[in-house]
Parts: sequence; structure tokens; C-alpha cells
Amino acid sequence: MRIAVYAFDDITMFHLAAPLMVFGELGRLGLATDWETRLWSDHPGSIRTAEGYPIGEVAGPETVEWADIVVIPSWPLPVVPSSEAFGSRLRRAHARGAVVAGLCLGAFAVVDSGLLDGRPAVTHWEMMPALAERHPGTQMDTSVLYIDHGDVLTSAGTASSMDACLHLVRTHLGSAIATRVARSLVVAPHREGGQAQYIERPLAQAATDTAIADVQQWALAHLHENLSIDRLASEAKMSRRSFIRQFTRTTGTTPARWVAEQRLGEGRVLLETTDWGIDDIASACGFASTVTFRQNFVAAFATSPTAYRRQFADLPNG
Repeated sequence: MRIAVYAFDDITMFHLAAPLMVFGELGRLGLATDWETRLWSDHPGSIRTAEGYPIGEVAGPETVEWADIVVIPSWPLPVVPSSEAFGSRLRRAHARGAVVAGLCLGAFAVVDSGLLDGRPAVTHWEMMPALAERHPGTQMDTSVLYIDHGDVLTSAGTASSMDACLHLVRTHLGSAIATRVARSLVVAPHREGGQAQYIERPLAQAATDTAIADVQQWALAHLHENLSIDRLASEAKMSRRSFIRQFTRTTGTTPARWVAEQRLGEGRVLLETTDWGIDDIASACGFASTVTFRQNFVAAFATSPTAYRRQFADLPNG
């Protein structure tokens, strides 16, 4: 897999580092040594980050023609429209089958190119009104971390960029490898794109956050059991009402939705890494029946468990 990451003067080191860390970790861990990442800019040479550090040996725009995935990790502020030449490069790459990903403010450049006309997009929540005003024909979704159309992907701000990059790893190499990368980087192994982008209310105090984190870890070890809200609240030593409020405030999603996502995530791992029957996987993940597992799996991933297993049967699973 060949990945071209766009760099420009005054890009922050974090935005540039997010895709480089995720994709680079594949090689460092020996999980996918054929994944190669290159930096490119409008002109070959060097760029200077927002923090004042120079980065040399940045390739020119011809790198886009080399890539299977083109990543725009951010965009200059103020967010001026991208040039016709820039948009044309993205459209040509897309036309030959490359995936185009606009992370954080990089979504502006992707939307400018016309690749998302009539389709939903996401960017940093503070800039959503500006993007909506600039492109009224593109649907904006403020409630998600990232949106993947298969050919074009956009993500919300900062840490969501890493979620989106891990999602690309998962899509191409499977959940087991994506989880290995996430654990190595000490980030959440899997946050669904539909999870809330940001929390308007203040985050919980550290001690309560720890209580929520503890109950999450406990639940992950007991996915096969009944994980009702009452049981989770009891494990957290909170009332049902306080637990729901605190969990949602801390994680940006409800307890029931979080449990469902973890069960589906575990189901994907078991489909990729074991030869268990679908009935056994459904039971191990805590679904009431195989039918319920299939229905939820199809709704979440637009494919059946059997088809998903077939898709990843020949992939390495670390």
C-alpha cells in the first residue's frame, strides 16, 4: 500500500504525525512491511512546521500519481479554497482508484475538489459552519468522528485523525492488526465513525473517569455475559441514572451503544482470527442469538459475518 501525505508550511506537527505514526507503525511492528508512506507538497524541497521545525526531502506533487491512498492531514489557516491544480490532482487520483482522505481541516480541500458533492462530510466541529457555507451542496454531519464512503474519507479534528487512519488499517488489514497498532501507540483500539465528535458539556472529574474506564475494562472481559445498564451501573457503584449520565458525558456515547460496538468489534476479531462457527462467535460476544448477531453485523458493516470472514481469510492477522 502506497500512501502520500500532504505537507505544507505551518502545518502542525501533530496533524502531520498522526498518519505517519499509524501507517509507520505497521512497518515498525513487522505487520505490513509493504506499506510505504511519503510526504509531498506543492513543490519538492522542504517545509517548516507551525512549531518552527524544518522538514526536508519532501517530494513534489507527482507523488500523488504513485499513491494508493492520498491523505490531506490538515489545511492552512485561514482555510482558503484549494487551487484548481490541487483539486485536479485529487480527482485524477480518485479516478484511477486511489482512496482520498481529508483529515480535520483537510476535509476542506477534499470537498473543494468536488469528490463529495451530494455526500456527507465531516471536519473539526468549529469549522463545520464555514465548510457548510462554502459548499451548501455537501451534507455536514457534526455528530461523527469520521465518514468513510469507501473511496473518500473525511474525519473530525485532532485525535479523530488517528481513529480514521486506524480505520483504514482495519479496512485493508483487519481488526487484529489495527488493534496491535493501536495498542502499540497506546490509543483506543476502535472507535466507530458514528461516535460523537465532541462533548459540549465539561468532562467528568478524573476519579469518575477512572470509574468509567474501570467498568469498560471489566465489560470487555465479560462480553459474553448479560451487560445490562443496571449491571454496569452496579459494577461502577453508581445509580442507574448517574451511570448513564456519567458514561455518556465521559465517552460521548451511551452504555448500550458502546457495549454493542464492543461486541461487534470482538465478533470481527473472532471472524478474522479463529475458525469458530458463527453460532459460537455470536454466543462468545454476548448476542442473544445468531440471528441477532447477523442482523447487527449487517447493519453496522453492510456485509454478513460469513462474507466478512471470506474477505479477510487470506489476510495476515498478526
